[in-house]
Amino acid sequence: MISPALAHTPPTLAPERLPQHAPLAVQTRDGIVESVHYGSVIATAADGRTLLAAGDPLAPFYPRSALKPLQAVAMVRAGLDLPDDLLALAAASHSGAATHRDGALRILDLHGLTPGDLENGTDLPYGAREREDWLGDGGQATQLTQNCSGKHAAMAATCVINSWPVQGYLDPAHPLQQLVARTVVDLTGEDPQATTADGCGTPLFALTLRGMARAFGRLAAAAGSGGGAEAAVAHAMRRHPEMVAGEDRDVTTLMRLVPGLLAKDGFEGVQLVGLPDGRAVAVKVSDGGDRARMPVTVRVLAALDVDTSPLARLAATPVLGGGRPVGLLQATDFLAAPKTSDAPEAL
Repeated sequence: MISPALAHTPPTLAPERLPQHAPLAVQTRDGIVESVHYGSVIATAADGRTLLAAGDPLAPFYPRSALKPLQAVAMVRAGLDLPDDLLALAAASHSGAATHRDGALRILDLHGLTPGDLENGTDLPYGAREREDWLGDGGQATQLTQNCSGKHAAMAATCVINSWPVQGYLDPAHPLQQLVARTVVDLTGEDPQATTADGCGTPLFALTLRGMARAFGRLAAAAGSGGGAEAAVAHAMRRHPEMVAGEDRDVTTLMRLVPGLLAKDGFEGVQLVGLPDGRAVAVKVSDGGDRARMPVTVRVLAALDVDTSPLARLAATPVLGGGRPVGLLQATDFLAAPKTSDAPEAL
């Protein structure tokens, strides 16, 4: 029997409305291309100019959790004042380790709140090891173990600081979310092309890779007290990369191995990177898969003359057959593609 939800076939998108992605990564097995990952990338200069691009970096997309550092900037602008480890957690998609769960509780405790004030959904820890340990101890899905609990604790705290209602803080009309929306426009230089809800229920904006890259460039270049909220968030993330993601997570590893680099991933194949000189990289893998995200990012960093020699294990992943390497997942040479009318200098 066909489910009622599937009985109606939704309209298909016309080809001209589909993003014009480029092949960014391939998996080979004994010399044969087994899989191809398409997507779009852009790198911007400190002044926002496009340095290089591939695919369709001006197509609207949802940054997903890569938006969290921008949301954290909005909260700091609204008076949120946390120790660096907790501010990093406010911008995190954490693995659900004890330090992450305890950190979210600390944010709540500091502002007279409890886990009952959180409005994110419940989930098991995101990290594989953390999830296994949690389940082994009899744990169940909770709001604290959900990977966005640090951000939600910080959002509730920001409401307390400003005497805004805590209940309903995810409503797009709530003063907090209105502030976040204005901050996103300020940092990206773009008006969102659409608004929806992220997986945790937070308002989410459709932007371009160029706009998100420019925002991360601003955050990464901000320094010292003169950098304001942007500098505070960037400093916290760099100082505590283990809070932004977790042990064995590629974003944490990337920030540890490249001094001054700022990184945040997002579901559906999204990666943002900011460099201390204000340059930035934005990646979207079109199929939403996670495995191509980091090889593509490292390829762009190398093209920007960043020393990627410490990133070899992030740049390519061996493909095994019977326990022995028989192929490789790696980025294509997408930056060598012929220029078109949408060449970088026209962006």
